[in-house]
Amino acid sequence: MRLTSKGRYAVMAMADLALHGGAERAVPLQEVAKRQEISLSYLEQLFARMRRAGLVSGVRGPGGGYRLAQPAHVVTVADIIAAVNEPIKATRCDEASTKSCIGRTGRCIAHGLWAEMGSRIQVFLGSVSLADVLEQRFDGDRQQVAAE
Repeated sequence: MRLTSKGRYAVMAMADLALHGGAERAVPLQEVAKRQEISLSYLEQLFARMRRAGLVSGVRGPGGGYRLAQPAHVVTVADIIAAVNEPIKATRCDEASTKSCIGRTGRCIAHGLWAEMGSRIQVFLGSVSLADVLEQRFDGDRQQVAAE
């Protein structure tokens, strides 16, 4: 299983937006593109999708750009990845098809394992907010801090 550049870049750009503007200040995409070393035209495509999903809002005119539509602690990594139409799944199977990931009828012998792994990844990404990304605070870190 692999997260493509579309999902990775979307998360990086949203974290940059949260860090440099959040919901208060609009940040020009040119600034994000320069800091994150991502093509401006590629970012424009990603932000159009994230705007349609309600994750960001655009501000026109001088001082324009994008800002978060919700606070950083509300937006999850799973929200961002879903907004750019990047499914996170560990199987190659099309769930609507009777064909398996190897082209036969039925599921492969390890299908349940891969499906469960994909489900757990989705739950993890749904538990990590943009604020968590900025603070490098992830599930394991929270449990460790709580134990100390």
